[in-house]
Amino acid sequence: MFQVNDLVVFGTHGICRVEAVGSLNMSSVDDDRLYYTLKPLYEAQQCVVYTPVDNLKAPMREVSTREEAIELINLIPDTPTTWVLDDRQREGNYKDIMMKNECSGWLQIIKTLYVRKQKGLAEGKKNSAKDDFYFKMAEDLLYGELAVALELEPAAVKDMVVTRVIAE
Repeated sequence: MFQVNDLVVFGTHGICRVEAVGSLNMSSVDDDRLYYTLKPLYEAQQCVVYTPVDNLKAPMREVSTREEAIELINLIPDTPTTWVLDDRQREGNYKDIMMKNECSGWLQIIKTLYVRKQKGLAEGKKNSAKDDFYFKMAEDLLYGELAVALELEPAAVKDMVVTRVIAE
């Protein structure tokens, strides 16, 4: 169980600080159930997220360590790109990856779509709106987590990742 002030990765909210653990004083929730009160660090809108401690649908995990972050960045050249031609299958693939809530999956989406976008630009083509949506979501989640692990700003992490993707 996570404790107050722990940093966690939660769903599409990314890095969150645990603000409280306990029951909620709301009429629509079970008084006997424990909830995490989470405050996302990098969401533009200031919000608070409530999720049951025993929530199995939305994965919550510890933030990557500095060592894990460095290892992931060093593995960028070996990260495979996976392009699926069918738009619906590709979106389903992205959704599956996002639901796993893992840095390696987010990196795979970023690398795949970055490389695809560069090729498309050379041919005068653009990525689809769905591709851009998942690219941005994966960027926000990955760069936010690595920024916390490496004690950097997300923009600095983005530069590190893009530099390694381009170098390939």
